[in-house]
Amino acid sequence: MNEFLNGMLQAINLILTLNPELVEITTRTLFISLSSTFIAALIAIPLGGLINFKKFKGKRSLINLIQTLYSLPTVLVGLFVFLLLSQQGVFGDLNLLFTPTGMIIGQTLLILPILIGFTITALKGVGKDITDLSISLGASEFQTIYTIMREAKYAIMAAVILGFGRAISEVGVAIMIGGNIRGATRVITTTISLETSKGNLELSIALGIILLGIALIINLILNQIQEH
Repeated sequence: MNEFLNGMLQAINLILTLNPELVEITTRTLFISLSSTFIAALIAIPLGGLINFKKFKGKRSLINLIQTLYSLPTVLVGLFVFLLLSQQGVFGDLNLLFTPTGMIIGQTLLILPILIGFTITALKGVGKDITDLSISLGASEFQTIYTIMREAKYAIMAAVILGFGRAISEVGVAIMIGGNIRGATRVITTTISLETSKGNLELSIALGIILLGIALIINLILNQIQEH
């Protein structure tokens, strides 16, 4: 118990003194997670909208597949991206393995199904009366879609924030694609795993506090969005 309290005090000291390694790891983590979330959102929101608004054969099966991928194990995504980016892979010549860019690609693929699926759910949640009203007022197909997207914007924003939470808290892709290289690809989750195994509880606890703080901020933002 004393060891834990001592580690907690030292961890708080690392945070308050802005320990350089702590700041570096946190900054890199936020950069990678925010970048992957932004890229995933740029792809997922239009794609989710296209799937929702268009009628085509196999639509229900496609949506079921997307929803199944919500719980896709991160190690499988990591393995898939590793095979693509390794020297023998399709994109091996780009030398993206064990780089932050490679990690962004991995995290983007990880959260893409979540954002697509939640975008479809958000758009489906818009009442049919809004669609009927837009059409009755003479709105074009594009204007009707735009109106529905606006009505669902808070739910879509919530989906994006959930995607960010998934990205920043994952470990499998970060280790397999990033390699947990100090000063290059080490992020909060991989550092906590490594430093805990080494017995360096101070840094682990400090990063754990920061990760918990980010989770709290995400939850507060979600609550604010849901109140609208």
